[in-house]
Amino acid sequence: MDQFTAHLDRGWDLVQRGDTRGAAASARQALEIEPQSPEAYNLLGYVAALDGEAFEAIEHYRQAVALDETYMEAMLNAAEVYIHPLGQFDDAIAMCEQALALSETDEEVVDALLLTFDAMLGKGDLEGARAVVSRIPSPPYDNPNHTFLVGRALYEIGDVAKAAPLIQEAARKDPNHAEAWYYLGLIQDEQGDAHSATESFLRARELDLEEPAPPWASPRDLFTTMVRRARDALDPVYRRFVDEAEIFVSEVPGIELVADGVDPRALVLLDGLASVENPGPPCSRIFVYQRNIERVAGAPDRVESVLQESLEREVSAIFLEPQNGQPSEPMHFN
Repeated sequence: MDQFTAHLDRGWDLVQRGDTRGAAASARQALEIEPQSPEAYNLLGYVAALDGEAFEAIEHYRQAVALDETYMEAMLNAAEVYIHPLGQFDDAIAMCEQALALSETDEEVVDALLLTFDAMLGKGDLEGARAVVSRIPSPPYDNPNHTFLVGRALYEIGDVAKAAPLIQEAARKDPNHAEAWYYLGLIQDEQGDAHSATESFLRARELDLEEPAPPWASPRDLFTTMVRRARDALDPVYRRFVDEAEIFVSEVPGIELVADGVDPRALVLLDGLASVENPGPPCSRIFVYQRNIERVAGAPDRVESVLQESLEREVSAIFLEPQNGQPSEPMHFN
């Protein structure tokens, strides 16, 4: 093995171990040997994305594609970052179209179409998302994760009947696939099997906790400060309901809450609500689930905005919508 390849291989090995700093160093050592290496820039992009540096990741991925216009891996990696956390869905779709034009196998087509689907869904274009799903090659799939991802896509467009066997297969083949267990719980819940749904959600919760926090995750005290800032930044219409509430931070909802029907990936829970029997402030406790917030945020600079949006959504669901004759419905957070 030559020195350049050794640096790249070591970089990807360090990525798997969670050592993003070491992986970036290996990528830069590879670039010292081959300054025009698209593979090294792709690795740098992947590391930057893990570190929550989305714009830097895009720069590296684009450099990789500029050096090799057929580099599908870098295109698809860039599309992922455009979708989440950046929310630049049209850019993601353009990158996926570029990758689709180069696709030679069903597996490559499925990869590009699934990301196109996510971008369409992010734009709120459900009809466009359905059209993309109709283009996905039929199962079975050589890549086990495609089984789950196609099942998830079918679920998101409302085709639970076709989604169910794929999600079940994904969870059976990989018992440690948190996303598969979570979506299996959603399907079982829709099918009216509350007991099985609870078991699946609890399994997803356990697996979520086994995953390491993102490298950019904040210490608990700093995260709690960010929650307070997000609450204080709320519009007075919302803030008046939670101004006096105590803030409690945990990784994810407790097992007893999940067993009682709380989504294991809930972001915020308002508790201690005032009533005739319990007079006082409208809400006395706010529970915030850091691991779930950081998953949705995808980057450190989005955490406070996700916190604020989540608080607004919960306050509206509990205190405002019922007053307008619009009962709130349970929400799932993907």
